[in-house]
Amino acid sequence: MVDLLPGALQRWQVVEGMAREHFQRSGFGEIRTPLLETTDLFCRGIGEATDVVGKEMYSFQDRGDRSCTLRPEGTASVVRAALQHGLLSQGAQKLWYAGPMFRYERPQAGRQRQFHQIGVEWLGAERSRSDVEVITLAWDLLASLGVGGLQLELNSLGSAEDRQAYRAALVAWLQQRSEALDPDSQTRLSTNPLRILDSKNKDTQALLKDAPTLADALSDASRERFEEVQRGLTALGIPFRLNPRLVRGLDYYSHTAFEITSDQLGAQATVCGGGRYDGLISQLGGAQTPAIGWALGMERLLLVLEAAAQADPHGVAARLTATATPDVFLVNRGAKAERVALGLARDLRARGLRVELDASGSAFGKQFKRADRSGAPWALVLGEEEAERGEVRLKPLKQQAEDSTIALAPVAAIVKKLLTP
Repeated sequence: MVDLLPGALQRWQVVEGMAREHFQRSGFGEIRTPLLETTDLFCRGIGEATDVVGKEMYSFQDRGDRSCTLRPEGTASVVRAALQHGLLSQGAQKLWYAGPMFRYERPQAGRQRQFHQIGVEWLGAERSRSDVEVITLAWDLLASLGVGGLQLELNSLGSAEDRQAYRAALVAWLQQRSEALDPDSQTRLSTNPLRILDSKNKDTQALLKDAPTLADALSDASRERFEEVQRGLTALGIPFRLNPRLVRGLDYYSHTAFEITSDQLGAQATVCGGGRYDGLISQLGGAQTPAIGWALGMERLLLVLEAAAQADPHGVAARLTATATPDVFLVNRGAKAERVALGLARDLRARGLRVELDASGSAFGKQFKRADRSGAPWALVLGEEEAERGEVRLKPLKQQAEDSTIALAPVAAIVKKLLTP
């Protein structure tokens, strides 16, 4: 688990702000759920045979002897909240969330035990066009952030009946070759065989090239639905690649499953993933309700954006991840000058300017060095003489120009001078 320091948080806030704008324009409202839920919620929702529940959850008994878990993902909590507060009785719900999640796994670049996600959930969305809209929302958000090398991978997990038929065929095929599977896959063969398709073991992946595919088990209705999704994406000009091995890591997915990757880090790295989960809401005690959603990992996305900024210093990602600099640095020294400077800084900030006020009281030379390092285009200089005269000196820091003097009032005149190119 890591601390988020001010420099990094500036970039996080830019991403969150862009996401908020995209969601609001698409009619999604924000929801915030507790970090702590009952363990049973995730066992029922995610699936007890998944790695998340079996190996990665932070669970403990509270003082009331209740089993509690720090949320490992956002969807189950959003569905629980929608059911608890009767949101679904008001019709379909378009919701988004952002916040920390927790999984006990091996930390690595872009993956920590406390990690952060931004996600959307469209509860009550049934038609294939909702799949297209939700995927498009993710694609357009990532593109607007300047993420390059995007690749959409698409698969259909079919209906519950399709998966049951496929599971039987896959298990029969794998049992004849069980000795060739890696140890994790051998365990999953009896608990969660579909997850074997997502194995990272190279030998297992080579073996699976000849295995039956989900596409072969899809009913006519499921196949037509998947083709409608593909036609919708093609009509919008969003390229995709079919990946019959894409199953995602959670048990609640059905029909459309997808991941969006980027090659900005050199190899393809997943930055967003999701899919349809038509059975989850009834599984958690609600009526049978279709739904679809996705989540992106902030830590991974920030690494991708930093790589994009380095690759193109003048591109969108570089502009969005650039460190914010003050509009003006206020140099001040002397008892009266410091009092006047406090009021001036307050007035300028009230008019929307970012003002760095030097509070050190050190010599002017040292303050000017800090002003240069701040990146501000202007320094305002207030000494005792300026304060007595009711003036302030304007010193350009990024261009060759003469210093000038302007009256402290009206402040609007100072603002106009500072904002004039």
